[in-house]
Amino acid sequence: MPFVANTPVEKTTGPYARRWWALLVLCLSLLIVVMANTSLIVAAPDMTRDLGLSSSDLQWVIDGYTVPYAALMLVLGSIGDKYSRRGALIAGLVIFAGGSVMGSLVDETALVITARAIMGVGAAVVMPATLSLLVAIFPREERVRAITAWTATSGLAIAVGPLVAGWLLESHAWGSTFLINVPTAVLAVVGAVALVPPSKADRAGRIDYVGGLLSIVSVGSLVYAIIEGPHFGWGAGPVGAAVVAGAGLVAFVAWELRHPHPMLDVRKFRLRSFSGSMTAVLFFFFGTFGSVYYATQFLQFVLGYDALETGVRLLPLAGAVFVGAAVTGRLTPKLGMKPMVVAGMAVGTAGVLLLTRIDTGSTYADFVPTMLMLGFAIGLSVSPATDTIMGSFPESELGVGGGANDTALELGGSLGIAILGSLLGTAYKDRLTDLVGGRLPAAALDTAKDSVGGGLAVAERIAKTSSAGPQQAQALVDAVHEAFAHGVARTSLVGGIIMAAGTLVVLAVLPGRKAAAKQGDGEEKAEVAELVGAK
Repeated sequence: MPFVANTPVEKTTGPYARRWWALLVLCLSLLIVVMANTSLIVAAPDMTRDLGLSSSDLQWVIDGYTVPYAALMLVLGSIGDKYSRRGALIAGLVIFAGGSVMGSLVDETALVITARAIMGVGAAVVMPATLSLLVAIFPREERVRAITAWTATSGLAIAVGPLVAGWLLESHAWGSTFLINVPTAVLAVVGAVALVPPSKADRAGRIDYVGGLLSIVSVGSLVYAIIEGPHFGWGAGPVGAAVVAGAGLVAFVAWELRHPHPMLDVRKFRLRSFSGSMTAVLFFFFGTFGSVYYATQFLQFVLGYDALETGVRLLPLAGAVFVGAAVTGRLTPKLGMKPMVVAGMAVGTAGVLLLTRIDTGSTYADFVPTMLMLGFAIGLSVSPATDTIMGSFPESELGVGGGANDTALELGGSLGIAILGSLLGTAYKDRLTDLVGGRLPAAALDTAKDSVGGGLAVAERIAKTSSAGPQQAQALVDAVHEAFAHGVARTSLVGGIIMAAGTLVVLAVLPGRKAAAKQGDGEEKAEVAELVGAK
């Protein structure tokens, strides 16, 4: 058997022999791009100290990755369909590794944000390529198992990213959290050449570049507005971006409806299984990313765990993902997709609502049930939702299907961190003002209200100023902890309500097993055929 996989998967007779090894490569590629989004959660304190980051700077160090990542996936997935899905995977990994090298070497805020943006471009190529190659390589009867493994990997990365970053930060500077991506990316490139067969669409038409440009403008502007508005106020920039996003979305829909070969045929959203699954993925990662974001801060700043200890304490989420994946692998064929997706969303909603009990006396044990429930819910429901989304696209549009799924995932995560993070910040500021507003100088109070890290930094400075400093500092520390715990509880209530509303929407939209079967024989089957035939 040759070292390089040369035979295109479309020309193989029967299932590709090394498909499970190829899946390992695809999951490894997925792992590093998702880890890059979660590892900075624990690296943020070190980066803030070394680079002197403001809260705005830190937000963009994190989200400089997110904007190109979310905005480009759809169009880059389409380009991979037309020219080479494996080529797209390898190119994305190389770009990602290049951005990682840059991020490890620079020491200026603007350059770190630029490096993160380059990594985001690479991730936007890698993510849809992994999913489209998976669907192209695996026969239908094995595809659900493969997608379950892919989904479990994305859940695993949520917990493993902070763990690996924490381990590195024990003895290395924050730049190591960038550099660790490079050998992993190189290994994935070698594995892709050796184990992943070439694949591209057989009958790909001309790429709808106008539709692609409109999707980039719409999604990019929306993500920018989501990041800037809730955190830093709805000034001219975020409001203008929101207007551009709305106008771009209207133009995108109008263009796609008229184009003979649209980038994304928006008529697919008339299919209840497709629109319901997209909604489920979006709401699911809204709650998961938002909750992990502020739970991690509580573990570090309130309970005092260092980066490695925090990463270790997120591992129950990863383990629960695999349990949920095993359960859905057994039950989805028997019960259908809808019960698994809705049950998973309900479990995830309950997990978020459990955090409403958080107060100053809370310990790590109070977070464990939430992490177990969120992990189990990811494993239980995201896999059947993703399988349904990918099943809505013909072979020639698998990259677009992967891009659509991953855009919903990334938009949900961005919304969760931005909206829930903003609510947390507001609740924290209001509570801290009530507790210490008249006892701190204005400048110190502003710094303390900026973030929980800022509040603890002010307390540390107070402790060094006078003989009474330690007592005053401890009083401020207690107030900061109380204010942040209050913010977590309030934010979790809002987050849980939003997820509950999303669960009800998905319950109403997704067709039941009997309804789906009837639609498969009649209306929905005809509509899918019409959509595919229109290509």
